[in-house]
Formats: sequence, C-alpha cells, structure tokens
Amino acid sequence: MKQLIYVIEDDKALQELYTYSLENEFESRCFDNWSSFHSIAEGKQPDLIILDVMLPGEDGFSILSKLKADTKFSHIPVIMVSAKGEEFSKVRGLNLGADDYMSKPFGVLELVARIKANLRKNAKPDAELIVCGDITIDREKHQITINGSNIQTTLKEYNLLCLLCQNAEKVQAREKIFNEIWGESFIGETRTLDIHIKQLRSKLKTAESKLRIETVRGVGYKLV
Repeated sequence: MKQLIYVIEDDKALQELYTYSLENEFESRCFDNWSSFHSIAEGKQPDLIILDVMLPGEDGFSILSKLKADTKFSHIPVIMVSAKGEEFSKVRGLNLGADDYMSKPFGVLELVARIKANLRKNAKPDAELIVCGDITIDREKHQITINGSNIQTTLKEYNLLCLLCQNAEKVQAREKIFNEIWGESFIGETRTLDIHIKQLRSKLKTAESKLRIETVRGVGYKLV
C-alpha cells in the first residue's frame, strides 16, 4: 500500500504539480486550507504533510501550531514550503515543530527525496518499547507514559526523548542530536535544540519524573 501524503496548498497549478510528482510512489491529496484538510484528515490520517506558508486567511505557521498541538497529528512529519527564502521563516517553522523546510522553486526529484528522507526518519523502529526509569515509550502506539500517566509531546520532543532514553546516562553531543532528530541538512539556530530540551524538562517535571535532562556544558545533554 502506498504511503499517504496530504498537501495544504491553495495554488491550483502547484496542486497539479504535487499530484503529478507524487503519483508514481505515493498516494496524495491536496487541500486549499485548514478547514478542508481537517474535515478529511479526521477520518484518514496521512503519513506526511506538506504545508505551504503563504495561504489565504490562516497562514502555514498558524496551521503548523494547530497540528503540533493536536494529538491526532502531532506525530506526523511536516515539510513546510514557502517562496520566502529568508532564514527567519525557516527558523520559525522549525522552532514550531516542522520537520523540514523547502524554498520555492524546487525540483521534483528534490521534493520526492525530502519526503522519503522524512518518512525514513520517522519510520516505526523494530524495538516497540523503551523503558527508562519511570519513563515508558511505546513506539507502536507512539505513546509516552511517566508514572503511568500519558504525556503529550510534539514529534521532535518524542524523538528527542527516545534518543535520550536509549542512551541514558551517556552524553549526547549537540551535533549528534541535530543529525539524529533534525537531519544532516538542518539549517537554523542552535537555540532550536535548547527550546525543545526546555519543553521536555518542563513535561518531565510536571509528570513528577525522577529523571532529569542534564546539560553537559560545551558538549550536549544526557538523561540521568
């Protein structure tokens, strides 16, 4: 069965381009806005979402925030697309939880390659359970529990906690974390990682976990 790609893009010509570019390897469907996407995606969730920044009414950044705040969509990788080439737009999208960012114009081969790379990064791993202290991560259900309570995270936070739990008490260098979680092509502020660590620390504290994320100055982070 082909993996399902949903595209939120209001330009009809670009919708046709997406459909043509993806039809050989993926199943795809295009939507003009958040309302039309949300009404359909409630029933059948995609494997990946391509989201344009410049949309009429509600822009892509606002939609991205909604996706990452909704447990039905927060684990689904999102590639943001925009004609804006400014680094600020890229950093903003990545800090809001986007998994990748492409600037128009781009080629069909690059588009397909980016989709495949993000799908690989977020593929379900072989080991279904990760248990680390009072943290249990069920990869099959994409669920985190701490002291028996479910914890809601964004996809990046989820992958980051998986990495830290799998390597508990071992320092994870910042460069390694970026490569593992954001990919080697990541372009943006290093503060992006600090923001995600801060959010995870807050969620661990709220859940009364005995584990903590320790900063190893000049190197990276470790879970202890």
